[in-house]
Amino acid sequence: MKLYIKYMVSLRCKMVVKDALNDLGLHHTMIELGTVEILENLTENQKEKLKKILLLSGLELMDDKKAMLIEKIKNVIIEMVHYTDEMPKVNYSDYISEKLGQDYTNMSKIFSEVKGITIEQFIIFHKIEKVKELLLYDELTLTQISYILNYSSVAHLSRQFKKVTGLTPSYFKQLQVKRRNLDSI
Repeated sequence: MKLYIKYMVSLRCKMVVKDALNDLGLHHTMIELGTVEILENLTENQKEKLKKILLLSGLELMDDKKAMLIEKIKNVIIEMVHYTDEMPKVNYSDYISEKLGQDYTNMSKIFSEVKGITIEQFIIFHKIEKVKELLLYDELTLTQISYILNYSSVAHLSRQFKKVTGLTPSYFKQLQVKRRNLDSI
């Protein structure tokens, strides 16, 4: 039986779900971001207990088909941006469609209706968060970051960064250096 869990976006979330399943005596065959496969069928009592356990950790067992689809889309994007070494070289629409085995146009329409932003905007927000993270690590140049995140140029990355954050990447980096210097005082 496949279960869909909202807000399951990290390794810590996977551990919480694994512990919850163990507490209920349920056996899992797979735990991925947003998805769990168990061997048993859930009774209503087990389902309610699982919902309560997950809610205590900020997670939510989903029943609604649209909500499940949106969560799947979000998880594919989060995994693509934050947990892979390099962004796919194909169009993101093709990548998401292939990963989920569904028509992108339909997914895009549902995502926009429910979330109020497009899938593309959601991807951009996550890519910018990844850029911020990589800038803070201070191990890569902006050119290297733009390559890793599959930007066509450093200028393109910089324009998107400024549009989303209101700051240039270099100014953002300077602010973080100043913050670190103040922290050491």
